Amino acid sequence: MDISISQRKRTLLKVIVLGDSGVGKTSLMNQYVYKKFSQQYKATIGADFVTKELLVDDKLVTLQIWDTAGQERFHSLGAAFYRGADCCVLVYDVNIQKTFDTLSNWHADFLKQADTENPDAFPFVLLGNKIDVDGGNSRRVTEKKARDWCASRGNIPYFETSAKESYSVDDAFLCVAKVASENEHELDIYFRGISEAPSEAVEQGSGCAC
Repeated sequence: MDISISQRKRTLLKVIVLGDSGVGKTSLMNQYVYKKFSQQYKATIGADFVTKELLVDDKLVTLQIWDTAGQERFHSLGAAFYRGADCCVLVYDVNIQKTFDTLSNWHADFLKQADTENPDAFPFVLLGNKIDVDGGNSRRVTEKKARDWCASRGNIPYFETSAKESYSVDDAFLCVAKVASENEHELDIYFRGISEAPSEAVEQGSGCAC
């Protein structure tokens, strides 16, 4: 890039990650942004976000990825976090049927609370996570079942991932960035040190993942 990062026009894209507790939402985000994975599970309280920069079709974009609590008692927080989103990532655990069964609820709840202008066209991406567990022998949800679910909702892009093994994580979030870019609100902005808190993530993720 011959234009310095600080002067180049950037686009901020807001991405919401939803799914039941324990499916690996936080682990996927940490693997994507920090290239780290922890075996220790700690439930997310409320919501938090990380950022990462990447090039999408020669356009510099900053993904602001919001990690939300999967517990039922935090669902009332949704509307405040969902508004202004450019894409929603739904995550389930391929080894636990219940986490797949609740996807329809997450999908409907997001559209209801986000108050999007065109719900039928709003971009989602589905991730079937933890495909590494037990060498795939513990799997309960087939890839076909997941793809059929996506097809019934306007051909949502689908990726099978492993946050632990970093399998397809970069590919999945590159797709997220692309569909979010296509949907973005006319919100091109010039950053000048806008991300103080998550600056470490931005620096580590400045290379293009594509």
